[in-house]
Amino acid sequence: MLAEILSAHWPAYVAKFGRLIPAEQHAAVRAILRCRTPALGGQRYRCACGREHFAYHSCNHRACPRCGRDDAAEWLAKQRARLLPVPYFLVTFTLPEQLREPVRAAMKPWYGALLKESAGALQDLASQPKHLGAELGPTALLQTWTRDLRYHPHVHVLVPGGGLTSNRLRWMRVPDPEFFLPQVKLAARFKGRLQAWLKQHAPKLYQQVPAKVWWLKWVADVQPVGSGEAALKYLANYLVKPPLHESQIEHWDARNVTFRYRENGGTQKNCTVSGGEFVRRFLQHVLPKGFQRVRHYGWRGAAAKNKWARILALLDWKCPEWMKPEAAPAPRCPACGKPMFLLGTLPRAPTERRWPVRA
Repeated sequence: MLAEILSAHWPAYVAKFGRLIPAEQHAAVRAILRCRTPALGGQRYRCACGREHFAYHSCNHRACPRCGRDDAAEWLAKQRARLLPVPYFLVTFTLPEQLREPVRAAMKPWYGALLKESAGALQDLASQPKHLGAELGPTALLQTWTRDLRYHPHVHVLVPGGGLTSNRLRWMRVPDPEFFLPQVKLAARFKGRLQAWLKQHAPKLYQQVPAKVWWLKWVADVQPVGSGEAALKYLANYLVKPPLHESQIEHWDARNVTFRYRENGGTQKNCTVSGGEFVRRFLQHVLPKGFQRVRHYGWRGAAAKNKWARILALLDWKCPEWMKPEAAPAPRCPACGKPMFLLGTLPRAPTERRWPVRA
């Protein structure tokens, strides 16, 4: 259904905004329109009863609502295998509303800074002896949308309630599984680190930030999440899940699109916007090319294998072996229900021309 909406409203959107549309958004639309169509090729199956079935390839674009479920399952299985027998906490860093437009105007440097400095703020406080006195292993993930598709960049960080001392001789566990770090100090530290990063690495971006922002009270929400498994499932959804699933679309026509969403309290609401506004809301969450939405820091980083091995030894813990999810079975015949056998592959269609960009 999303492909149909884009097919109907995208040309007018391009005609209106022209060269202002980022290349990543053009690529996302091309992928979604070709997903699971003959344009991407596929496989041809046949059943013993004589019926044939064509299974077209997915686009595997991270903005496509039809793709990503297998990737999410694989990522979740890997991360679940690395959970430690300690309490976990989910920390959410939220930006003031006045920063949304500056961030939108330069997504890639801002997004990278948000992930890095949120993890850095956690580490700064945790390294102090009065709090924990140890190095953390946080996993940070960027999210950019609200439930009604508005732009709202923020960072979720899943962090174990403990850390490794600088001499690598001890594992320091949080004394209270319901309390990790003071939220007010954590938010202030995040604001200070982000301001310092902008001044040093992106002074032009810093000049675009309203001075009032640095006087506001920022928010960092810290919640205990038990073993961390439920929080991992929550993060896995955002890792590959687009901001809107096709099942949420209630109605659309040549003028408007209506979709449903749930507020934080669970109340279900409908939102009706013009076709062009729907395209804008959806595509503004397409990430810059090559940007990694989720990153590991500290002793969870790729270069910290020795620290990770040391932590397992100190905790006397052996992580369960990670098993790659099995490949999807062959499709079953819609008539008799028996598995179908592969006849051959279908080639991809020639690459289509890009949508024209008008000034």
